[in-house]
Amino acid sequence: MYTGVVPGTGRVTASEPVGEGHELRIETNGHVDPAPGDSVAVDGVCLTATAVSPDCFEAYCSGETVARTLLADRPVGTAVNLEPPLTLSDGLDGHLVRGCVETTTELLAVESTGTGWRYEFAVRDGFTGLLVEKGGVAVDGVSLTVADLETDRFAVAVIPETRERTTLAGREPGERVHLEADPVAKYVARQAHVAGERST
Repeated sequence: MYTGVVPGTGRVTASEPVGEGHELRIETNGHVDPAPGDSVAVDGVCLTATAVSPDCFEAYCSGETVARTLLADRPVGTAVNLEPPLTLSDGLDGHLVRGCVETTTELLAVESTGTGWRYEFAVRDGFTGLLVEKGGVAVDGVSLTVADLETDRFAVAVIPETRERTTLAGREPGERVHLEADPVAKYVARQAHVAGERST
């Protein structure tokens, strides 16, 4: 589990297909320090460190991860958000993030608001039902609050601290990102679906 409060970014230094999956090497810039077998969120995707070296770790992406995420398409040199897993002694400053990306989507617009930035993203109908205004959403692993919500898009407000610590500072309209809904919203939606099936 993670909080979505990203301490900083690393960089993809190697990327190659291996069988049905993909192998990555990530430079950490000191933001995470995993041992072999530890979990690390990379752009919001929970990966297991398979090998470590000073300021670097390697991770294998399964075929499922390759199919659901953008990690295999991130070129060498790409900056990625990094977050170590939550421990029981940590404060929950963001919201609970599982590191299980539901979908990817497109960044539609970025606008300076004077005190921060407004980011607007496209969203598929199936994911819209997992969002609520003022609720949490993870974008590339960053815990954000939904500021505006429409059927096919949503917007978040990003403060300067979050923008500068994460890859959001370099994101441009047209680029694609990972989305993960608040886990509580997913369970509520599932129970409502099951209740609806029983009533019919």
